Amino acid sequence: MAGRIPQSFIDELIARADIVEIIGARISLKKAGREYKACCPFHSEKTPSFWVSPDKQFYHCFGCGAHGTALGFLMEYEKLSFVEAVEDLAQRAGLELPREARDAHNSGGGADLHQVMSQSAQFFAQNLSDNARALAYVDKRGIEPGTARKFALGYATDSWNALLNRFGSQEADRQRLLLAGLIIERERRGNEREGGCYDRFRDRIMFPIRDSRGRVIAFGGRILDQGEPKYLNSPETPLFHKGRELYGLYEARQAHADFKRLMIVEGYMDVVRLHQAGITYAVATLGTATTQEHLNKIFRLTSEVVFCFDGDRAGRQAAWRALDNALPLARDGRELRFLFLPEGQDPDSLVGAEGMAAFEARLNTALPLSEYLVQQLVAQTDLLHADGRAKLAALAKPLFARMPEGVLRELLADRLAAEIRMPAAKLKQLLLSGASSRDTSSPMEPMRRTPERMSAGRRNMLSQAISLVLHHPRAAHAVEDPAALSGLDKPGISVLQTLLEQARESHQPSTATLLERWRDLPEFERLAELAAGAPLVPDADAAGHELSMAVQKLIETLGPGHRTNELLRKAEELGLNSDEKAELSQLLKSRNQPPSQT
Repeated sequence: MAGRIPQSFIDELIARADIVEIIGARISLKKAGREYKACCPFHSEKTPSFWVSPDKQFYHCFGCGAHGTALGFLMEYEKLSFVEAVEDLAQRAGLELPREARDAHNSGGGADLHQVMSQSAQFFAQNLSDNARALAYVDKRGIEPGTARKFALGYATDSWNALLNRFGSQEADRQRLLLAGLIIERERRGNEREGGCYDRFRDRIMFPIRDSRGRVIAFGGRILDQGEPKYLNSPETPLFHKGRELYGLYEARQAHADFKRLMIVEGYMDVVRLHQAGITYAVATLGTATTQEHLNKIFRLTSEVVFCFDGDRAGRQAAWRALDNALPLARDGRELRFLFLPEGQDPDSLVGAEGMAAFEARLNTALPLSEYLVQQLVAQTDLLHADGRAKLAALAKPLFARMPEGVLRELLADRLAAEIRMPAAKLKQLLLSGASSRDTSSPMEPMRRTPERMSAGRRNMLSQAISLVLHHPRAAHAVEDPAALSGLDKPGISVLQTLLEQARESHQPSTATLLERWRDLPEFERLAELAAGAPLVPDADAAGHELSMAVQKLIETLGPGHRTNELLRKAEELGLNSDEKAELSQLLKSRNQPPSQT
């Protein structure tokens, strides 16, 4: 959808928007120097950690990590789609939404798909009420009628075309059903002109997956009898991205104005039964490991997360994957814990057997992230011997280095040091050795929020350059030729080059206008993190000087001349193998070749 709105129109909207006015109309902002602060609207807090920068046209919460532009704030706070947020800003600015975007939104785009999903959910719900076998299954699983209505449970009949016949009479209707992931196109065989379509979900209890506004965006289906797969999810669609969505989050937010905690479980039925028992803060991932996007969404609502897993091998594997993804987000003030149920039990069966109070009492046994991490690593080593303790340190090193600085990481170092039997300060030095001295990290990898001068050498040069452009877009004009970066062999170079070109071509460049050009790209979150940090230098003039130096350094360090000098040094000191000799010969030939005549 975003791609149908001209980028020039979005640039103009962001340039005209006053983020302080937009956010200030919804929450109380207080002037703090050149910026504004408030208690974050996305998580519960008593001390303000939410800051709005009129210079950057950007907001950031140092508590939960929420950040973005005026468009992003409207989408998050008002629960608007991208096009709806654009419409809101356009109306404020007295601009008319471009026709192609208006047409996509009103006829062939997301609004149509939401309608298709809503109609299908109603169809499935009616099927459930009319089918004695499906109702008997729901009753057998202990789901009460009120709970089934709350979660809008339904039933897809044992038919290849029930949904297709109901909603797919016209070609345009079938195309929408395909786009929504509700039907599947048959493969053509032989001389067949058309393969036809069939229903994706058949003979399954249907669990509608809803977005933050309560709109159905996908389904999960549980087979009634025996069959594979036991659970079938909607595919990725324009409405649904399983790595971002959490089943039951809409229902949880309906039950709570704010949360003390959220508990992540593995299945749809687990969520439904827990809510029915009164544990209305349970949500589930959708057939995938808990991602950082999941956790960022949760941390905007609460600072405490409990991962609840079955006690079997699969549950413990899922728990370790969750821990691995959670480490970069384990900041001070956040609490991540792991609860393992008795083997053979899952939340669905256990809460039905023992009730809400007994189940919640188990939360007292949940392991903190640091304790769970240490237990898992200790189980892989023999601490009676020095080499076993050294192995523990080696296993912990990559995990420890991924955690943000803070009290939690210090306490983890203490805990590991006690197991390894060495001073915590010495162990921490070993665990972090090499992390800051080598320029090997990608500029898109997590980085500390604390500001640093470029001369300190702690940030990688490429990240510094990207940060300078984001904080001071006009400094891009100090770089004479961004195209000189082309061909440099380092991840992220193309990001820097594109940012430089975008900043130079924009009439009113700002942090917000640059970021909006990356909204739908994988690099967006990392760029937003860099934009949220303190600037490396105070003004555009200083930034231009530093940026020019950084780009020149990158070219010198990563360009062909650097490799030539590196091979010449090695030839003198150690000698070269045959491949290196051939490479050096080619590089020297290229260096000595006269420029072509035109």
